[in-house]
Amino acid sequence: MPTAVQVTKTGGPEVLEPAEVDVRAPQAGELLVDVAAAGVNYIDTYQRQGIYPMDLPFVLGLEGAGTVVEAGADTGFAPGDRVAWQGSIGSYAARKLVPASVAVRVPEGVSLETAAATMLQGITAHYLVASTFEVKAGHDVLVHAAAGGVGLLLVQLAKARGARVIGTVSTEEKAKLAREAGADEVIRYDRDDFAKITRELTNGEGVDVVYDGVGKDTIDGSLASLKVRGLLALFGASSGPVPPLDPQRLNSGGSLYLTRPTSGHYVRTREELDWRAKELFDAIAAGQLDIRIGGKYPLADARKAHEDLQGRRTTGKLLLIP
Repeated sequence: MPTAVQVTKTGGPEVLEPAEVDVRAPQAGELLVDVAAAGVNYIDTYQRQGIYPMDLPFVLGLEGAGTVVEAGADTGFAPGDRVAWQGSIGSYAARKLVPASVAVRVPEGVSLETAAATMLQGITAHYLVASTFEVKAGHDVLVHAAAGGVGLLLVQLAKARGARVIGTVSTEEKAKLAREAGADEVIRYDRDDFAKITRELTNGEGVDVVYDGVGKDTIDGSLASLKVRGLLALFGASSGPVPPLDPQRLNSGGSLYLTRPTSGHYVRTREELDWRAKELFDAIAAGQLDIRIGGKYPLADARKAHEDLQGRRTTGKLLLIP
């Protein structure tokens, strides 16, 4: 059985190579973890393709959960602790060194697979609704790819804060999932003009915020969907990178705001990381936040997971199981 999935050259899913990779003992500030599950995320595909350059060779994966086997000095953790993390490369592996600074404890009532499925996308959804644009009761929110991993979480978290949520999806199956997550309105953006319909649903005003992880295919409509002084949070580019944008478009659109947030800037302190993780885990344990795991793949089938993700054949979260 392979112990990790390694990238030795950039390219398509075919460059993902199951491999035997040795893991050294933990040093101070590090945890040696038996990985129970690793999350698959769109950023993994950017790193695999070389859009986000990495030193070769490297093991993919920024997110996972497992059990501590050995703890280095000054970690605050002990063998047997259940932990989860995001932002630590090398998670497509059976055993991994995790910096204690990015690890959080997984409480009872939350499985390790659920924890692995929560960290990167959950913290992304949390900072988007709690910090990038603080969603409050009465806000109108547009969520693209509302049946995707982040989308389903954004719908639930925004609804819990009292917003009216409009979601866009590409199939009827995904529309059903978005509605089940709490979306008030669902638009098929593969066949309809979502900006036009969004305007109609908001009496011509537009929405307060658009959460856009799609990018190139939606950027124009996203800007056209905003009310005066609305904010576009462009947090991903599943359809491709957004071309250069003339700032004058923000003026003509109504003094709009545009931000390109990334997770690392929203978990800069231990306190902030623990706050976001605790709110997510508490909501999961209380049955108030549903983490949809859309697919589980053996570690050696990482290529298939990437093909399914980029082919938009998935809903919810994909996991690799060592």
